[in-house]
Amino acid sequence: MSEAMFDLVSVARRGPGRRDKLSPSEIAQIARTTRQVPEAMVKVLPKGATTSRAVKRHLDYIGRHGELELETDDGTRLHGDDVGAKLTDEWDLDIEEDRIQSDLSASRGRAPAKLVHKLIFSMPPGTSPNGVLAAVRNFAREEFALKHRYAFALHTDEPHPHVHVVVKAMGEHGQRLNIRKETLREWRSQFARHLRDQGIAANATPRFVRGETRLRMSDGIYRASTRDRSTYMKERTQTVAHELVQGGLKIELTKAGMLRTRGELRHAWKAVGDILIRQQQPDLARQVKQFTDRMPPVMTEKEAIAAQLLERARLRSERDRDSPSR
Repeated sequence: MSEAMFDLVSVARRGPGRRDKLSPSEIAQIARTTRQVPEAMVKVLPKGATTSRAVKRHLDYIGRHGELELETDDGTRLHGDDVGAKLTDEWDLDIEEDRIQSDLSASRGRAPAKLVHKLIFSMPPGTSPNGVLAAVRNFAREEFALKHRYAFALHTDEPHPHVHVVVKAMGEHGQRLNIRKETLREWRSQFARHLRDQGIAANATPRFVRGETRLRMSDGIYRASTRDRSTYMKERTQTVAHELVQGGLKIELTKAGMLRTRGELRHAWKAVGDILIRQQQPDLARQVKQFTDRMPPVMTEKEAIAAQLLERARLRSERDRDSPSR
């Protein structure tokens, strides 16, 4: 059964229809959010899913070309450097690709449909990798079993344990899997529930509800920035550094909207605190207030970059001051 997502906007609504009571599952999620329990993450990789050759390459990649084990929807464990070819053949992806190409020929201008969906389920560093794997296994069985073919593999080569899942888009009964924003929100909630079933503290609350204002990067930009190879981030950093040298940062137009959203968020959390008081939950109400008081300041992307540059300059100045003179 689906776990109810905490809807802060609904709780804080003014006028007719205003909420006056929180359910046990909402109270539990509020407690996890204000305690800053680690957030479960689910991502969809956008590229490389429209040809059988690309899918084969991705399956080989997540299996590290035979070094890692892939587990499939029927419980089979696969090894070897031919796993990608085996699965694309078993899933009849070449036949599905031909059918899609035929449909495209009949209706020009459409983008080709995906043969598979490429998903990543992850948790912060320090989380049990085996626990994450078990949670994903149970999630996938509950969500896709007997409906969509799938395979998955655990990766532990980065600090945060994560599981790659490849799901065949066309279902066994002819139903295509379409992933929308609401789908991802629900999947995050279910993944967090399965993690908690494994004894792992996990939450699934939207970023804006937590007061985070960090702008989202595309997957490619994010991965490049972690390796210090993102041309986008280098250009943005150079722009910010130039503005700082010239005497001040030019405030982005998005700042006013971000400040307005933060004000609405604080009002919503206050309404939650008021409801908790009426429901005889004074300790959690105090926790809510402390949580909102500790929210990080609203910062645009440029302001965040400027803060990083100034902090680096401060640390460099301290090192120079503390180093012995030559």
